[in-house]
Amino acid sequence: MKFVGVTACPTGIAHSAMAAEALETAAKEKGHDIEVEIHGASGAEFVDRQVIREADAIIIAADATVAERNRFEGKPQVEVRLREAMDKPGEVIERAERAAEQGESEESAEAQAQEEDEGVPTDMGGSGWGAEVRRWLMTGVSYMIPFVVAGGILIALAFALGGAVEVTEVNVYEDFTIPAMLFTIGATAFGMLVPILAGFIAYAMADRPGIAPGVVGGLIANEIEAGFLGGIAAGLLAGAVLILLKKIKIPGGFGRIMPILIYPLVGCFVVGALMIVVIGQPIATVTAGLEDWLGGLEGANAILLGLILGGMMAFDMGGPVNKTAYAFAIAGLEAGAFAPMAAVMAAGMTPPLGLALATAIRGKLFTPAEQRAGQANWVMGSSFITEGAIPFAAADPLRVIPSLMIGSALTASLSLAFNATLQAPHGGIFVIGLIGNWPLYLLAIAIGTVVTAALVIGVKEFTGGSDQEKATSEAA
Repeated sequence: MKFVGVTACPTGIAHSAMAAEALETAAKEKGHDIEVEIHGASGAEFVDRQVIREADAIIIAADATVAERNRFEGKPQVEVRLREAMDKPGEVIERAERAAEQGESEESAEAQAQEEDEGVPTDMGGSGWGAEVRRWLMTGVSYMIPFVVAGGILIALAFALGGAVEVTEVNVYEDFTIPAMLFTIGATAFGMLVPILAGFIAYAMADRPGIAPGVVGGLIANEIEAGFLGGIAAGLLAGAVLILLKKIKIPGGFGRIMPILIYPLVGCFVVGALMIVVIGQPIATVTAGLEDWLGGLEGANAILLGLILGGMMAFDMGGPVNKTAYAFAIAGLEAGAFAPMAAVMAAGMTPPLGLALATAIRGKLFTPAEQRAGQANWVMGSSFITEGAIPFAAADPLRVIPSLMIGSALTASLSLAFNATLQAPHGGIFVIGLIGNWPLYLLAIAIGTVVTAALVIGVKEFTGGSDQEKATSEAA
C-alpha cells in the first residue's frame, strides 16, 4: 500500500521528526510505501498532490492543528496523537491498512456516535472535549514560542549589555544605542505573545476567521493586564464565537461576503466587548494574584514548586504536561518572575544529560542504538532539547521515566533554592551569560545529571535485565 503521513508537534523541534522516522520504519517493515510530511519549527514542505492522489490512506499524527487539511478530503484517514505514532508505529500502520481496505476514515462512525451522544459540534472534532482543548492550546503555544524566544533573549541581552534601568528609560528613536535597540525590538516581540497565543488558539478552533477576533481579544488582554490567562480565555472565546457564526448559513451573494465582512466585524466586536465588560477584569485579578504569589516565592514554597515543575518537565519530555510547565514559566516571565523559567530550563536539560552520562558510564546496560543516542544527548541536553530522552523512555518507561522525574525535580528545586534567574525562555548552555547566579545554576544541573544517571543505572542493575540483554533475547 501507499500512505501519506503528516506529523506535527507544538514546537516542531524533535517530536515531529521522531514520529516520522518511526512511521517510515514501521511501514517499510510491513512492505508499504509512505511519504511523511513533517510540520516543524521551520514550517512544512507539503507532499506533492499527485502523491496524495495515489495514496491508499492518510495518517495524521499531530498534537497541533495541521494546515490545509482539505488536501486530504476523500481519502481514508487515521488520526492519532503524536506520541502514539512514536511509541506504537506498527499499530498505527495497521490501522491505516484497515482504513484503506474499508475505504473510509477509521474513526468516522465512532466519532459520529460520540458527537451525537455528547452533543459535540462536528466543527470541534470527535475526539472528546479534553483532547480538543489540549490541541487548541498547543496550537496557540506553537505559534507563540518564536515570539517568546526572540523577545526574551533580546530583552535579556539588552539588560546584560546596558543595565535593566538604563535601557528601559532610553527612547531609542531619539537616543540610539545598541542595548536600547535590543530592548525595543525584544519588548515588541515579547508583547505579541498574548495576542498571538489567543489568535492561534482561535485559529485551531475556527480556522482563519478566528485569527482576527483572537488577536484583538489578546491585545485587549494585554491592555487590561490579564496576561497569559487572559490570552487563553480570549482565544477560546474567539474560537467559540466564530464556530457559532459559521453555523449561520445565508444563501445568495450575501453569504459569500460573510467571511470578508461579518466574521471579522461581529467576531472582533463580540470578543472585544466580552473581554472588556465581562471576563477580562476577573482574569486580570487572578493574574495579579499569580504575579504576587510568584514574586513572593521563597523557602519551602519555592522548593515545592520546583519539585512539581521539574517532575512535569520530565514526565513526557516535550509533551502536553511538559508544555504546561513551560507555559507556567513563560507566564512567570511576563509577570517579571524569572526564577521559574530558570528552574524549568534546568529541569528540561537534565533528562538527556543524565542519560548521556549513564550510557557513558555503563554502556552495557543499553542497546547500541541507545548508546549512539546517548552521545547525541550531550548536545541535545546542553541545548535544552528534552526530547533526546524519549527513545530511552519509550524503550523502558517504568524504569527510566521515574528516574528522570526525580532528577529533574531535584534540579528545579535546587535552581529555585539557589535563586537562579533567567529572562531568556530558551537556549540552554548557550545563554549562560544571561542567567543570574549562574555558577550555582550549573551546579544544580550537574547534581541533577549525576542523580539521574545514578538512578537509571541503579534501577537497571538491581531490577535485572538490561536493554542490551532484552534486545539480544528478542532477536533470538
